[in-house]
Amino acid sequence: QVLLVESGGGLVQAGGSLRLSCAASGRTFSSYGMGWFRQAPGKERSVVAAISRSGSTTYYADSVKGRFTISRDNAKNTVDLQMNSLKSDDTGVYYCAASSTVGVRTTKAGYDYWGQGTQVTVSS
Repeated sequence: QVLLVESGGGLVQAGGSLRLSCAASGRTFSSYGMGWFRQAPGKERSVVAAISRSGSTTYYADSVKGRFTISRDNAKNTVDLQMNSLKSDDTGVYYCAASSTVGVRTTKAGYDYWGQGTQVTVSS
């Protein structure tokens, strides 16, 4: 069992930056691949970025490449999402998720545990 708690969401103007953080409980954090998902109003929840257990492999959705950076600290049981050059399309609820399977997972079905989500609103 993994408990995930996100923080760092808020309201920001277009072009600004936010840093989301996800804190995980348990002693086996390094056994999980991690992902950040976004769900905009009326849309499906989709992956924004994902990172492997060791942090050596990352994945980014095309819409955020070059603007977002995912990172993890296995000693602190945290995974962060640095978001720069934010756009109004980045608005949504951001969820942290943990996957017990090997590799980097890019679909909801690949994840076993989810946080409660944090709202990000980008005003234009």
